[in-house]
Amino acid sequence: MSTTRSSILSTADARRPLVASAAVAAFARGGYHGTTVADVAREAKISPAYVFKLYAGKEALFVAALEACFDAILVALEEGAEAAVDPSPDGILDALGDAYAHLIADRKLLMLQVHAQSVAEIPAIGEALRVGLGRVTTFAQSRSHAADDAVQRFIAYGQLCHLIVTTQLDGRPEEWVAALTKGITHPD
Repeated sequence: MSTTRSSILSTADARRPLVASAAVAAFARGGYHGTTVADVAREAKISPAYVFKLYAGKEALFVAALEACFDAILVALEEGAEAAVDPSPDGILDALGDAYAHLIADRKLLMLQVHAQSVAEIPAIGEALRVGLGRVTTFAQSRSHAADDAVQRFIAYGQLCHLIVTTQLDGRPEEWVAALTKGITHPD
């Protein structure tokens, strides 16, 4: 039985999202500099050579992981918007925030974004990060119909949530922690 070029392409097309998902997990653990293509291949249970057939290199693989991350964020935000009890702009933004808080309870997507921010000077990664942030901001604007300052607060609170979760501030007794975390809760 011979393999046709179209079946090879369809197999590669089917594998790319699976490898990107494995890349999310691997890069979330080790960051860009601490993760190799072999680490991603091991996570995906394929050979490094096959990863290189799917992606031009580590940078392209990281960008694919970041794109998958933002795709997952947008799916969660859409589900949050659909579940909003209050249809007002603030109600929709609150529902988006709740959906995002639930999403980052699994720290992989959160940590990938943190690692991406730390290497945003790499042109392709910085561009993918800006595109992803643009997609989230545009979605929040169009879905909520909120004023720009409300959308800005929504994004700012999201970044504050990143800080709270990554530094494990929830439940700490210090007075300054109470000031930063007031009114913000994250699901366990």
